[in-house]
Amino acid sequence: MKNKRYLVTGGAGFIGSHLVDRLLAREAARVVVIDNFDDFYPRRIKLDNISPHRHHPAWSLHDVDLRDYRQLETIFAAEPFDAIIHLAAKAGVRPSVADPLCYHEVNVTGTLNLLELARRHQTRGFIFGSSSSIYGPAAVAPFREDAPLSPISPYAATKAAGELLAHTYSHLHGLRAICLRFFTVYGARQRPDLAIHKFTRLIDTGEPIHVYGDGTARRDFTYIEDILEGILAAIEYAGSPFEIINLGESQTITVNEMIRLLETALGKKAIIEYHSPQPGDVPLTHADIGKARQLLGYVPQTPIERGINRFVEWYLASRD
Repeated sequence: MKNKRYLVTGGAGFIGSHLVDRLLAREAARVVVIDNFDDFYPRRIKLDNISPHRHHPAWSLHDVDLRDYRQLETIFAAEPFDAIIHLAAKAGVRPSVADPLCYHEVNVTGTLNLLELARRHQTRGFIFGSSSSIYGPAAVAPFREDAPLSPISPYAATKAAGELLAHTYSHLHGLRAICLRFFTVYGARQRPDLAIHKFTRLIDTGEPIHVYGDGTARRDFTYIEDILEGILAAIEYAGSPFEIINLGESQTITVNEMIRLLETALGKKAIIEYHSPQPGDVPLTHADIGKARQLLGYVPQTPIERGINRFVEWYLASRD
């Protein structure tokens, strides 16, 4: 990746800022970040994420909304890119049920804007951050990339639409597009609204945890370092013009079991309040990673037990 030029959308967020760390460490010639600092969570968190990048000569930041085609055009006109890594999105399954129009505008129109500008400016590589939520409740575990999709939230539907748009541009215009379906990513800098981070904070402060359902829903939690290895391999992959690839641990754990691991790591007992399941939630995510292993050499290294301990270490250090 040395001497290459990359555009990273969502590059001030959880996954994006970690990816920027890696690209800069590998001596990319330029890493241009687009992030609109959406108020979904506090701006200061993203500013902390990018604080190590601010004085790096290869890094630059544009505070731009993906819906603003004209502003995006000025960024593409200023310099060429070898690849776009599109991680920005209006996030969250449950909030998307309440505001589907905004999710469509950001996640679908925003993705289309980037694809069209990639076509016009002859950017050859496009990595799209998709989601395991697109499988829905009907998929047979472990989920294979060729399984029929049945998204049950607007967020999941927008991710499926993004994949279809990427396929269309790859087919029509020769764009090399790789769609990566992420399975419940966690680790240092995780968004504060996501379960592991939120539950850790509530257990630590002695506040009740709200669990929707009976806690037996199973998740394929994937540690950030493993996700990054998959993204970096996808950036360099040139075996075919279009692929959809799962990135997960391929191991599942119930929400109740995850809470017990957090209790052990924190040395504190959780106060749990159970509530009815929320619209849009799925009972299971479980990645089949055979394709990722074959095409990308992807072999996750961090089981949930070790990853939880690492996350709690980061949480305690950042809290202090």
